[in-house]
Amino acid sequence: MEKVIVFGSLSMDMSVKCRAIPHRGETAVGSDFLTTPGGMGGNQAVMCSRMGADTFMVGKVGDDAYGRELMASLARHGVICSNVSLSADEHTGIGLVMRGEGDNRAVYDPGANATITYKEVRAAIHGLAGKDNVFLCQLGCDLEATMQSILCAKRNGLFTILNATPARSIPEEVYQALDVLCINEGECEFLSGIGCMDDASREKALHFFERRGVGHTVITLGRRGSVTLVDGKMVKVPCFSVETVDTTGAGDAYVGELAAHLCFGGDIQESMVYASAAAALCVTKVGAQAAMPTFAEVEKFMKAYKGE
Repeated sequence: MEKVIVFGSLSMDMSVKCRAIPHRGETAVGSDFLTTPGGMGGNQAVMCSRMGADTFMVGKVGDDAYGRELMASLARHGVICSNVSLSADEHTGIGLVMRGEGDNRAVYDPGANATITYKEVRAAIHGLAGKDNVFLCQLGCDLEATMQSILCAKRNGLFTILNATPARSIPEEVYQALDVLCINEGECEFLSGIGCMDDASREKALHFFERRGVGHTVITLGRRGSVTLVDGKMVKVPCFSVETVDTTGAGDAYVGELAAHLCFGGDIQESMVYASAAAALCVTKVGAQAAMPTFAEVEKFMKAYKGE
């Protein structure tokens, strides 16, 4: 299980730093403007590749300068882009980010991401799939194409991981096709109707998804770590305390490392620990793909944590 197929969004992120996120009607003075390759799918693919997994990106960009720059960035990080297509009709996806102190706000225009079809993803799955390889996706592309692609991946023997962001409804048959569902507190409440206010409600939510057939559900809790079920009991994995510079790619670093560690045979709890380490390292740098840590950086961090 050393191949990861990532189906997801690709976007050019434009961000500016501000001391505090402006309120309605307010204009804030910013600094440190950056244009960086991003998109949830692209970020997670880069993280998987940096961890040593053979990583294949499935997606779509516009036939424009941003699209070409995104593909070049992925290739530099070792991601194979032969299944990323060009749209002649839509622009490359764009993300606009305000970087406040410990708080980010973003607006996303999907552009070409919204035009990729299930037929295109199915062709990629049939061309790439090997038994027990990982299929990782999010909800930033066409919803129907994504749902059908998960079912197709499962039929073809892939280990399926869904990072259900942005929050959108998931059909019952798709829950049953998921080996891992990764969500944050807001997405958990949207999907289950259960607010993750305390341990009791978190465990209740985890069992909600378990009853729907999900193999493992991981709920990320920001600075409070993440939780899952192991042998029917909730386990908590703490986050690591670091000095935060930019939280832009932290969630994608977490999911990408989680997928890569599972890809190489790690169990769910160990994979969550390494995912937390990757997210911690990511927030110490500015940007998304550029901030994704390397395998060596994660290993060094974990050795220091274990006192080795």
